[in-house]
Amino acid sequence: MEKKKNVFGYIALYVVMALLGFATYYFTLPPLNVQSVDFWLFAAWIALLCIAPYYILNTDIFKNAVRFAKMRSREQKKNANDQNVKKGEKKRKNLLLIIPIVPILILGVGSIASLEVFNASAYASVIEVSEAEFVSDMPETDRVTHIALMDTDTAKIIGSRTLGSLSHVVSQYEVSEDYSQINYMGTPKKVSNLEYAGFFKWIGNRGAGIPGYVLVDPVDNTAKYVELKTPLRFVQSGYLNDDLNRKLRFSYPTKILGTPSFEIDDEGRAVFIVPCYRPKVSMFGAEDVDEVIVFDPATGESVLYSLDKTPAWIDEVYNGYLACEKYDWKGMYSGGFINSIIGQKDCKVTTDDFGYVIQGDDVWYYTGVTSVNSDKSNIGFIMTNARTGEYKFYPVIGAEEHSAMAAAEGEVQEKEYTASFPALINASGQPTYIMTLKDVGGLVKLYALVNVEKYSIVATGTTQEKAMEAYEKLLLEEGLLKEQPDTTPEVDTVSLSVTVDRIQIVTIDSDSYIYISAPDKNGSNRLFRSSIAADESLLLIREGDVIALQVTESNTKGIFEIVAWSFGKK
Repeated sequence: MEKKKNVFGYIALYVVMALLGFATYYFTLPPLNVQSVDFWLFAAWIALLCIAPYYILNTDIFKNAVRFAKMRSREQKKNANDQNVKKGEKKRKNLLLIIPIVPILILGVGSIASLEVFNASAYASVIEVSEAEFVSDMPETDRVTHIALMDTDTAKIIGSRTLGSLSHVVSQYEVSEDYSQINYMGTPKKVSNLEYAGFFKWIGNRGAGIPGYVLVDPVDNTAKYVELKTPLRFVQSGYLNDDLNRKLRFSYPTKILGTPSFEIDDEGRAVFIVPCYRPKVSMFGAEDVDEVIVFDPATGESVLYSLDKTPAWIDEVYNGYLACEKYDWKGMYSGGFINSIIGQKDCKVTTDDFGYVIQGDDVWYYTGVTSVNSDKSNIGFIMTNARTGEYKFYPVIGAEEHSAMAAAEGEVQEKEYTASFPALINASGQPTYIMTLKDVGGLVKLYALVNVEKYSIVATGTTQEKAMEAYEKLLLEEGLLKEQPDTTPEVDTVSLSVTVDRIQIVTIDSDSYIYISAPDKNGSNRLFRSSIAADESLLLIREGDVIALQVTESNTKGIFEIVAWSFGKK
């Protein structure tokens, strides 16, 4: 009878342990892959659950509580204290402890074997870097339309304000903080899907799903909410089987999954791009992207691609942090591990952040490269293709990004603006940092350009065009830019004599313009315009004055640009 009860006890405990093991897998989602650290931690936990029933049913406290309650004679008590029985049980307990120790040992040995100290050359060989020429690869620009100057913090503010104007949406959803940088129809955009605003909002809205996403223009600092034709079911804020990560794990149980990034294709279809990692050094070292999953969050369908088959419309396969980390392996360990600690000859690393540049159909990461022994200066910078993982190194020596940011902030220090991480452009043949300056609310107030080689040359403006104009003037003054001949085509002008009927001064983008209304011979009013900054003497004109004008018709219908003027005779 006692044997049957022991068997029943074992069965009951193993059922409990099995449920606990499944619950652990369901909520922690480890990959079933021997090259994953999480797998061996999970294996050790399962091993503990396997031996737990034996220890529970054979502890002295448990056995004595059961046995002594049923003892009928002194002989039974004597058997319970028998030393031979205790020795046998102790031996079995020690042997069973080996089961959970094995995965821990494998994890420990594998981790040690994967360290950089034993594999420096392997870490350094993970990537190949080609050297490129800055001027040929980076064409001159007069307006930044291919660089995402807006950082993620600013995108969050603008995106949240856009959603806040939609009362039927904002009460149930919130914008995900994980903005992705994409190339959407040839222009840089930041995009983020909506998320459920908590567990109870998920319960109330899971039938309707996620209705849309926010699309932010990092060049013009605008955002819009886009409603999807088919709502999303699987997102990271979903619970239980609606959880994006859980759906991916059950579909790909052996893959080492990276962080999903939300993207849209040129047709506006929403997808998650999920990199799959594989260690390239020993058992666990140098994890790098090996495959990529394109997941449809509306239907739950997905496609697994090898890297050479990845569709061209995908923008982010490698994230910027991984791109920087892989270059650091090469920069630090190319001369061996000992050299990276002692001497550090030719050791170089990336700066602590990165920006984005659009080239062709691809998104590229930009970050500076500095010597580990440098004093806030760069020896060059790298560009990394976010889709293919290609690296290019540009040997441009100058100030590192944070020094340039400090120089830009110092130019308007009385306003206490903060600079965003800069991007690099070719401005009039000069390597130049460009960045935004934000107020305490995180909104863009100014644009700043800082010369890489001479970061005392700083120009700011309320628009990119104005900042560029100011920067070119400084380059000319410093002798870094030859004065270009005036190539402006001649425009036909007309001479008029008019009587001023009305005057109005209007401010546009921080510039003041004077608008003059005057009737023609037929009594119809005509409008004349000029920038006051171009000719401040325009402020002397009063209503009723007769003035002689030399004008040309502007691009705006019915408005004439004033080329020259003088007082006429009444």
